Amino acid sequence: MTLTELEALLSARHSCRAFRADPVPRAEIERIVAAACRVPSWCNAQPWQVTLTSGAETDAFRAALMNEAMTGTPGPDLAFPSGYSGVYQDRRRTCGWALYEAVGVEKGDRAGSAEQMMKNFSLFDAPHCAIISSPAELGGYGAMDCGGFVAAFTLAAQALGVATIPQAAVASYAPFLHRYFDIPEDRLILCAISFGYADTEHPANSFRTERAAVDEIVDWRG
Repeated sequence: MTLTELEALLSARHSCRAFRADPVPRAEIERIVAAACRVPSWCNAQPWQVTLTSGAETDAFRAALMNEAMTGTPGPDLAFPSGYSGVYQDRRRTCGWALYEAVGVEKGDRAGSAEQMMKNFSLFDAPHCAIISSPAELGGYGAMDCGGFVAAFTLAAQALGVATIPQAAVASYAPFLHRYFDIPEDRLILCAISFGYADTEHPANSFRTERAAVDEIVDWRG
């Protein structure tokens, strides 16, 4: 693969917020996971563990998660950001308003924004969901390694025409996830990746986010 081809793949990938119902073949899912496993990790620890649903298992999980989101109390294993400020807050707001504009939620429409938020817990109707966890004893570095896995998963999926969205929102109900999937308490639930084939006609998939220029993020010292 050339850098130009990689750049095209990176540019094509986006967070999909509406999926078609048709499933991804098991053989293709296995290829995606195997490719993602090739990312580097500290001491080759490969801390990622994946709990992956398909078919009726996804539908049952979706229903249970929706109920938990409506009646339960969030409790992430990994602390969520204490706040956003400066350019990070600006980027967050820009992304949020681009989504709301695409789906027709106006500023001040709290009911509309809440309804859109709840779509996280319906997994945006994706036919598959992967829950990513890491050993708690590996701390932030284990989580960082898993971040590489998540990024590679999304790119490998994109290469096969499979859309994805990494979701921290799902991990906000970590106690429920531990119980539902019998994930050991000594593992940190980091995020979910909902995936499948994009509903390209849905307005939620009509917008794209921008990226900062290289000179904004690099402190050149030579």
